[in-house]
Amino acid sequence: MTISVLIVDDQAMVREGFSVLLNAMPDIEVVGEAVNGREAVARVDALRPDVVLMDIRMPELNGIEATREIVAADGDAKVLVLTTFDLDEYVYQALRAGASGFLLKDASARQLADGVRVVAAGEALLAPTVTRRLITEFSRISAAPRTPALARIGDLTERETEVLVLIAQGLSNGEIASHLVVAESTIKTHVSRILVKLGLRDRTQAAVFAYEARLVTPG
Repeated sequence: MTISVLIVDDQAMVREGFSVLLNAMPDIEVVGEAVNGREAVARVDALRPDVVLMDIRMPELNGIEATREIVAADGDAKVLVLTTFDLDEYVYQALRAGASGFLLKDASARQLADGVRVVAAGEALLAPTVTRRLITEFSRISAAPRTPALARIGDLTERETEVLVLIAQGLSNGEIASHLVVAESTIKTHVSRILVKLGLRDRTQAAVFAYEARLVTPG
């Protein structure tokens, strides 16, 4: 099945470049573009793309607010944030707003396409190396655990908590299964239960929850 993509960026060269790269892939099709967050919200509503490639710094409505509006309107929407720096101060806010992950703008064609595929499949796009940096940033921004997060941890079993920590560390279902020496299908079941119990939409939100609850700490 072809993955439909909407590209949102205020720079024409960026939009055109990404369009060329993605349209060259047999399983990906760019169905539209938007030059700012406000236009992005309208285009998502009209086109219903599988994945939205979202720049953060844009006029009228930035990528964070646009992501928040898009996800609020459609809980299944998948937004992949584009950023210039892997320690972008707004990445944390974008993930909390509902983004499914992020990519650097200088990503290769293969990384870009793979990122779109990962997010379209419902996985979080948080590479382990970037995740470690994000943990430090989350710790700096939020000095104490968020009370709602702490209160909900008690709903999880010991194994579910263990799986949640591994998700936050950037491991895939297969890697978690290997680490815990269980079947991957078992991990998928645990992940589904974690999302339901915590009222979260996807793995990325689960990772953010783990950071805010201090289940994962720097170091």
